[in-house]
Amino acid sequence: MGSIRRRLIWVGLLGVPNGAWAEVCDKQRPNWNGLPVSVWSEMLALLQTPLALFLILTTALALRLRHQWLGLAVVVGWSSYTMLMTTSDIRGAAIAEGCAGSPTLFIGLVAAICVSVVLYTAPLPKRPG
Repeated sequence: MGSIRRRLIWVGLLGVPNGAWAEVCDKQRPNWNGLPVSVWSEMLALLQTPLALFLILTTALALRLRHQWLGLAVVVGWSSYTMLMTTSDIRGAAIAEGCAGSPTLFIGLVAAICVSVVLYTAPLPKRPG
């Protein structure tokens, strides 16, 4: 019976927010005011990073030139950026504390951008005749 109690105590202690969690918001969002971050605010925060701004400009260039390979590079870039920004343990802790919001709207926007780029830069069908 003692080993079960010890395991429950360890599970309980590991689930309690500790000092590492408390520092997440200080490092991730130093100017956070303590209010929970909305989905819209999180989307805007993720779109204002330098890499996202570069990807927005590159997307516009790929659409303007209607270049397939540049479009492919943009889609890979957006996909990689989304994975890096949304799948970290630190981000999960920040969401649990409330200083970061759910990235759902951002992921949906990036998916729409990627689908648009693929469809717009696809080769045009040849006309018969």
